[in-house]
Amino acid sequence: MTSQQVPFQFSKQVLAWFDEHGRKHLPWQQNKSRYSVWVSEIMLQQTQVKTVIPYFTKFMEKFPSITDLANAEQDQVLHLWTGLGYYARARNLHKAAQIVRDNYNGEFPATFDEVLGLPGIGKSTAAAVLSLANNQAYVIMDGNVKRVLARFYTIEGWPGNKKVEDSLWELAESLKPSERYGDYTQAMMDLGATLCTRSKPNCDECPVQSHCMAFAQGVQAEYPHKKPKKQIPVKTTKMVIPFYQGRVLMTKRPQSGIWGGLWGFYESSDTSQLPAHIQQLINNSATKLEALSPFRHTFSHFHLDIQPELMILGAAPSNNVNEPTIVDDENQQLWFDVHQASEVGLAAPTVKIFKQLQTMF
Repeated sequence: MTSQQVPFQFSKQVLAWFDEHGRKHLPWQQNKSRYSVWVSEIMLQQTQVKTVIPYFTKFMEKFPSITDLANAEQDQVLHLWTGLGYYARARNLHKAAQIVRDNYNGEFPATFDEVLGLPGIGKSTAAAVLSLANNQAYVIMDGNVKRVLARFYTIEGWPGNKKVEDSLWELAESLKPSERYGDYTQAMMDLGATLCTRSKPNCDECPVQSHCMAFAQGVQAEYPHKKPKKQIPVKTTKMVIPFYQGRVLMTKRPQSGIWGGLWGFYESSDTSQLPAHIQQLINNSATKLEALSPFRHTFSHFHLDIQPELMILGAAPSNNVNEPTIVDDENQQLWFDVHQASEVGLAAPTVKIFKQLQTMF
């Protein structure tokens, strides 16, 4: 049989390409464990590799074992996550670590159902951890894989649609190799991230170009189909910032919702209706109000227009203002020096406000 008569094998072509061109020197690929791969996979959700690398390195230095992570305070975890966004990932990572510590003697589980049962872990993440760390026979379905398969088979419909996604899972299973599952998982991620990119895919270097239906038809740019557009709503808020001699009063947000567990400023659409503890600060001190520069923060599902309102106090609000300690257990408040490095988790808008304040005082 000549080389032209050899049947095309998708996984074999992808693995051969990976051996020569795949990424093998990322920090989470060194001394791999289920724990380190899990942390990297959670960080890589909705986030690019180049952004994740410094966060992953610092995170693993601080929490070298899953027990170290489980025993940490949530503020420590969120602090190291500041800037990565999607903070529910960090909260779930911390919860899952505590479950592993308590229920699995600190050893990250090795069966699919056990991994899938941990907070913040879906089918694709569980498969990625077990295939990459343990070479178990699972395929994944992240954005890179969806894009490769949608183009290879010209799959109609938005991949986030359950029916379309189910079809992609079936195709992924049908292409799975009989060995080297971990390498294949990494190869598929690398293929999507480095060649079969969202825009301007490098089809000339693609190992499966000869059988790619989108390439054959010249319609790579049309796949995968995009999510049906919805108008993104705009919300507005004011962030009230009590300030005294270089320190601001922050409040810890509830665990649920956006920015859950992070430290920030009290939000209100109407500064005339302030909570009692902030109103008391005004009553006890001559207060000057000053509007900072407004800005927009965009989430995946809405825009938030933020107007920071600086409340400059004329007298010391408490005896503890010079110490960054909690001064009100019920409301979880903290006076914090705007010029000192943060030791707590902060949302991106809070960091932006801090930078404004640092140029003013």
